[in-house]
Amino acid sequence: MNLSFDLKLAEGYKSNSQKARVLTENWVLSNSYCPNCGNLPLTDFDNNKPVADFYCKSCTEEFELKSKSGKLASKITDGAYSTMLERINSANNPNFFFLTYSKNWTVDNFLIIPKQFFTEEIIIKRPPLAPTAKRAGWVGCNIDISKVTEAGRVFLIKNSKIIDKCIVSQSFKNTMFLRQKSNESKGWILDVMKCVDEIKTDEFKLDEVYNFENRLKLKYPNNNFIKDKIRQQLQILRDKEIIEFVGRGKYRKIKYGNI
Repeated sequence: MNLSFDLKLAEGYKSNSQKARVLTENWVLSNSYCPNCGNLPLTDFDNNKPVADFYCKSCTEEFELKSKSGKLASKITDGAYSTMLERINSANNPNFFFLTYSKNWTVDNFLIIPKQFFTEEIIIKRPPLAPTAKRAGWVGCNIDISKVTEAGRVFLIKNSKIIDKCIVSQSFKNTMFLRQKSNESKGWILDVMKCVDEIKTDEFKLDEVYNFENRLKLKYPNNNFIKDKIRQQLQILRDKEIIEFVGRGKYRKIKYGNI
């Protein structure tokens, strides 16, 4: 990957936002690859789609790009709220690329959040535009990536360091099983994954996950067997090699080097 943008492409554009759009989209087309199958280059859509920007001709995965100058923020500004909700609940909702770049137009961070991690919980509704606005009443949204579990943030480039392609692919594919889960089942798995994320040590005990029982009870008030559900999700995460069972109620997080 070449971390520098091709500045010649931005000649003739006056605003930084126009320059950024041209440079970042071209960079993805010239440098990125499909994290699912490894195919390169990606292809841009001929016509503007409501959410997606690129797709892979080999495996048909779709991708939307969000980019900004400076640090990667926890909340990313997106488009129409209703359109986003409709798309993430559809069968072909996109994966999301997030790209940050420096003032000298070089890539600092480039990561993907796979589509299975997009839930309505991370799509934050913005207030409608004022009656005096050109699009009065229009409602946009933000994407709160701080609510995405660590396994759902797969870096291709981190702090200007290119991550090995095999690590990226392994990390991306490791959670593909979530796409086959119902919304309720996926919700439980993601919630327990977030609880595990909040435990700061790589090794943790079952009792430490039980400490989140009250939080989970608030979210699932009709479930009277929260601890049983916690153990069930930990079993799934162990079988999918996201965590490993050490023994006697102890587990260890599995790191693939890119988080």
